[in-house]
Amino acid sequence: MIVIDGHCDVLMKMYEDPSLDFFSERPSSLDVTYPRMCHSNIKVQFFAIYISERIKFPQLDHYLEYAVILHRKIAGDGRIRAIRNRGDLEAVMNGPQRGALLTLEGADALQGNPLYLRTLYELGVRMIGTTWNYANWAADGVLEPRQAGFTRKGKAFIKDCNELGILLDASHLSVRGFWDLAECSNKPFVATHSNAKAVCAHPRNLDDGQILEIIRTGGRIGMTFVPWFVAGEGAAIDGLLKHIDHILSLGGAGTLAIGSDFDGIDRWIPGLEHAGHYDRLALELYKRYPDDVASAILHGNWHSFLMEQLPVH
Repeated sequence: MIVIDGHCDVLMKMYEDPSLDFFSERPSSLDVTYPRMCHSNIKVQFFAIYISERIKFPQLDHYLEYAVILHRKIAGDGRIRAIRNRGDLEAVMNGPQRGALLTLEGADALQGNPLYLRTLYELGVRMIGTTWNYANWAADGVLEPRQAGFTRKGKAFIKDCNELGILLDASHLSVRGFWDLAECSNKPFVATHSNAKAVCAHPRNLDDGQILEIIRTGGRIGMTFVPWFVAGEGAAIDGLLKHIDHILSLGGAGTLAIGSDFDGIDRWIPGLEHAGHYDRLALELYKRYPDDVASAILHGNWHSFLMEQLPVH
């Protein structure tokens, strides 16, 4: 079993509680830890810079502090390698290290400033979700009442990301924002942690048109373990498989991936309470689907996408 997980909020917890040790063998409040990554053979973990709603006006300094946590406290001693390009990814997949890919969830503090965007790129950010659930200078999030799309500055931001080599994540965008992104981006985009609305009608899930667009353009959709995105109540691993079945029925075998949202949730699917439990999900995937499909969901589709889209150097 090999796993690539497209979303977690470890950095937020480590920012809010500096005493947390990512490498500790002892139980802690972290869902994702190095020992659990090793147990589940998570070769690459995406780490989001997500600024809690408790901070009303995020600043660039907040993003920089999160980046420092990743580089010093997670990728600082050689066991985990920060992934900036395809060479880093291949070194991780073929060697003893594990990989950390830095992402941003909510571009509020960038304010359309290309220098700020370039700064994050130089610090290793390789994917950005423009909004969280609400509106900012660039676009509306999925829970913003007016449900608008991207602003003029936001559309310029899409182009800037395309040119720099920063991937774009639609998971928290409004529906109109999703389609603006599809129209404006000249590169495939992803939804790192969203499920299928046809199975569970949560606003954060994707409708069939959105799923088909991501399939058509060669993007990826990370199945998320947020219980209320899986089922209205009684979420279970079997319920997660229903989302996978639905996306497969739309032709998404090359699109499906994982985006757990571990450390961003305070309730869990029974049996998937932390990153050490991937063997339980893998068992069900390999029982239900051909080996190549199960492996693609667990890691292969993220791997191929990153090898196509990350910078060469």
